[in-house]
Amino acid sequence: MDNYIEIKIENISSTQSEMLIAQLSEIGFEGFEEGEDFLFAYIGQGSLNEIELKNLLSSHHLIYSKNLIKQKNWNEEWEKNFEPVIIDDFAALRAEFHKPIKNVEHEIVITPKMSFGTGHHATTYMMIQQMRNVYFKNTNVFDFGTGTGVLAILAEKLGAAKIIAIDNDDWSISNANENIERNNCKNIQLHLSDSPIMSKKFEVILANINKNVILQHLKTLSKALAGNGQLLVSGLLKEDEVDILKALLKLNLKHINTFFRDKWICMKLSH
Repeated sequence: MDNYIEIKIENISSTQSEMLIAQLSEIGFEGFEEGEDFLFAYIGQGSLNEIELKNLLSSHHLIYSKNLIKQKNWNEEWEKNFEPVIIDDFAALRAEFHKPIKNVEHEIVITPKMSFGTGHHATTYMMIQQMRNVYFKNTNVFDFGTGTGVLAILAEKLGAAKIIAIDNDDWSISNANENIERNNCKNIQLHLSDSPIMSKKFEVILANINKNVILQHLKTLSKALAGNGQLLVSGLLKEDEVDILKALLKLNLKHINTFFRDKWICMKLSH
């Protein structure tokens, strides 16, 4: 079990924080904690390239402090703080050590470790809310940036015939595979990849990542979306909506609605 380096970046805006999470993920950072004007980022001690980190942060005119975190059982730390997440009467996310949750349509049991997608974050919560009003029965679904696999798992529970879920992080793929097995899912294909280029069409596409990645691949996702299909995108801040709407003007996509939660949004798009 590797020691971890904790990087603290202060005096940043929410927009800078969102951009940095995307950029730091690309250079090996695995976990993040956002505050009002700061960001904690975590990386294995052996994976830190400090020159690369300094160059990245200097381009944003930011400085950082560094702290070594000794080996610890991350699952034990998570268990101390993790509480079940209940999304209306539609879905509940809990850990194995929690009691079953009654009076919801769908219950998902996960162990998120350091992967994104516990339902606690506003973006995952809203994606699940939006999925309630999407038709999944016998559909093909693409989950771009699956994290814990929770959205792919829910898609199967909602009747999807086949789900392809990808992520570019080894830890997330391992974690998602565990969660898929734990929930007895049979229709999910999991792949380590950062490219949404697919040879087939999907009736539903889920992309809970961040603005930069979504804008980079929106044209590709549009091409992969079947006629009358629906595309849910999140990992977006309120101020990102304008940029997404501008991008839609160049594509065969239309805006159906936007959900808001805290400073985050989730958008439903369609052909």
